[in-house]
Amino acid sequence: MTSSDVSILENSNTMNAESPSGYSPASFDLDSLHVYHDALGQLCADDGKQQRFENISTVRLFPLSHPNEWIALLDSTGREIVCIPALEALSPENQKILAEELSIREFVPIVQRVTWVSGNSEPCEWRVETDRGPTRFILKDEDDVRRLGESSVLIVDSFGIRYLIPDRNQLDRYSQRIIEWYV
Repeated sequence: MTSSDVSILENSNTMNAESPSGYSPASFDLDSLHVYHDALGQLCADDGKQQRFENISTVRLFPLSHPNEWIALLDSTGREIVCIPALEALSPENQKILAEELSIREFVPIVQRVTWVSGNSEPCEWRVETDRGPTRFILKDEDDVRRLGESSVLIVDSFGIRYLIPDRNQLDRYSQRIIEWYV
């Protein structure tokens, strides 16, 4: 983490108003963070200083470009409890729980193979195999296939569902040719 990242975090934390209970995200100590599920299965957290938060939710601030960085924990009213610069900074137990919660919240199938495309003009139908099984979707516009970084690709279908290709170089030849046509 760079010094500018730290200052961004400090600035974002100081901009948040304190809650009625007097709690401020700027006062949260990540080393004492304990995340767990209560008897009802709801996500909870405590800060080691007698502050306990029930029914919290997790949000990735940069879900595709930096999936394990800048994770926000929100209380039941949607107010930020803490912003975590990197999951790796947490204990392995906390990392595991938060990673599971984030995967439940987000639905982004990973494309493993493109099996068929109806044509090279839009709109066109795509049939793909994903980590969640085979599916098909309509691509409205070539701009809905976007490069993310060096080799990652994001595809957004006509319903707004996002499909991710983490590394297009790992796809089979046919799939690579289809993706290269668009990026």
